[in-house]
Amino acid sequence: MSKIGKMPINIPTGVEVKLQDGVFDVKGKQGNLSIKLLQYLSAEIKDNVIRVSALGTHKQGRSNWGTMTALLKNAVVGVSEGFGKALEIQGVGYRASMEGNVLVLNVGFTHPIKFTSPEGIKISVEKNIIKVNGASKELVGEVAAQIRKFKKPEPYKGKGIMYKGEVIRRKAGKKVAGAGTAAA
Repeated sequence: MSKIGKMPINIPTGVEVKLQDGVFDVKGKQGNLSIKLLQYLSAEIKDNVIRVSALGTHKQGRSNWGTMTALLKNAVVGVSEGFGKALEIQGVGYRASMEGNVLVLNVGFTHPIKFTSPEGIKISVEKNIIKVNGASKELVGEVAAQIRKFKKPEPYKGKGIMYKGEVIRRKAGKKVAGAGTAAA
């Protein structure tokens, strides 16, 4: 038995869930998401509760059971409340700005980096904080990872783009040799 799979998913008010031809359509105030029902599973929607169950004792069905429940729960939470990630820019002269739906990063290269936000993702900039918000948890995480990849934080001075609250392990730089240790 899957601990996560057997948990029912409550549908909050303002969220509409439909199941047609093995595809869940989830609609809410934050947007719309479609999720395909995985193999060897069945699902039912009754009394504002979604229940997913595995068909038979097929190993892949038992494996997909918890995954499908987690995907549906994330979709319901995403369209009702939304998901977000915050990135922090550290470094002298490093900055970010928005030009319409294009994020412009000045992070130590000879040219600014321009990143167009995909559909369904809202990016905002406040001082040195970049906020990525959207209905799809997967897409929010992917966009935040792509932005971080432009200038990963380096371990010597800690400059770069990092997640808010991320701890960067710092390394000591080169040590200057003392006068008494020089070989003659």
